[in-house]
Amino acid sequence: MDFNFTSEQESFRNEVRSFIAENLPTQTTDVSDEGMYDQKKFDERLQFQKAMATKKWNTMAWPKKFGGLEAPHWQQMLLNEEMAYNRAPSGGNHGIDWVGPALMLVGSEEQQKEHLNKIANADDDSWWCTFYSEPGAGSDLASLQTRAIQDGDEFVVNGQKIWTSGAHRSNWGWLAARTDPDAPKHRGISMFLLDLETPGITIRPLINMGDEHGFNEVFFEDVRLPKKNLVGEQDRGWYHLAVALDFERSSIAGFSGSRKTVEDHIQFADDNPHKIDQNPDVRLEYADRMIEIEIGTNLAYRIVHMQTNGIIANYEASAAKLFSSELNQRIARTGSKMLGLESLMRPQEPRAPLGGTIGQSYVTSVSSTIGGGTSEIQRNIVATRGLGLPRG
Repeated sequence: MDFNFTSEQESFRNEVRSFIAENLPTQTTDVSDEGMYDQKKFDERLQFQKAMATKKWNTMAWPKKFGGLEAPHWQQMLLNEEMAYNRAPSGGNHGIDWVGPALMLVGSEEQQKEHLNKIANADDDSWWCTFYSEPGAGSDLASLQTRAIQDGDEFVVNGQKIWTSGAHRSNWGWLAARTDPDAPKHRGISMFLLDLETPGITIRPLINMGDEHGFNEVFFEDVRLPKKNLVGEQDRGWYHLAVALDFERSSIAGFSGSRKTVEDHIQFADDNPHKIDQNPDVRLEYADRMIEIEIGTNLAYRIVHMQTNGIIANYEASAAKLFSSELNQRIARTGSKMLGLESLMRPQEPRAPLGGTIGQSYVTSVSSTIGGGTSEIQRNIVATRGLGLPRG
């Protein structure tokens, strides 16, 4: 088995590295997704993604006729790997991974013309968030209760969404709402394009344990949407939610970012050997972390290999997500053990070792085993679809 990348693949990797070196605004030390919504960092992210748009890298998985490259999985993976390792401000706009694919498959021609080019070009007025989770509907999303009742040529929306990332920076929202309250829960849901300037929308911040504002709770009170903003068939929104383009789903960004984090920790330990002398077990823990990163990276490469050969990565993608999110927490714990009480210093403190990122990561990584599908859900998928065990 050949584990080497081809000359074409290495050439693309070098192209990405050169692009990052030329366009990375500042060397960021963000350790959580929520940190990117600070206004200055968010503005830098927009500018960086405008530069990416000139190469069509934001939407490289999209079909060419909609502004993409139809890039193969290995190319998507290499881009994600390099961006994550260098902590480049790519990603975050749900117009790319949720709204765009749905509009291509079930959207009207008018909707496609209005939104797809703006998303692909990273226009200032085309940052999207997703309105999915509710106080009583998270992992069981089909239990959502936000209503959209038809009134002539409009729908009137009432309800609440929670854990909405970036709603306070977004221009548009991708809304899942119940249009038939009497239908079984997986039916009677419809999808809408929601202009966040529409009257009746209230956005309130949810501050995480790292004192960062990324999440929001959003309230809808008699919000009136034109019928033209309905995407796809009414009451079939659950099935539209499931559509996606052929994105690579290897979790390589998580493993690549973890590699950079551990390398930073090891460099700090080399510069401050007394930290290891005071707690020699940390040496062995960092050895474990690096072994785990190598295992995770090869798991990610396997998934890309499967996708390249037309094999659907099902439980394998769940295993990678589970391993990556729990590894993120283990790295934070090992770093905190190395620093001791100094890990409590905040990023704003000038004397904080490693810019305060270890302590910040310790508190913000708690949610990594919840968001995007809990570890329990991922283990159930591996048990049932991977091992063939009966449902519990």
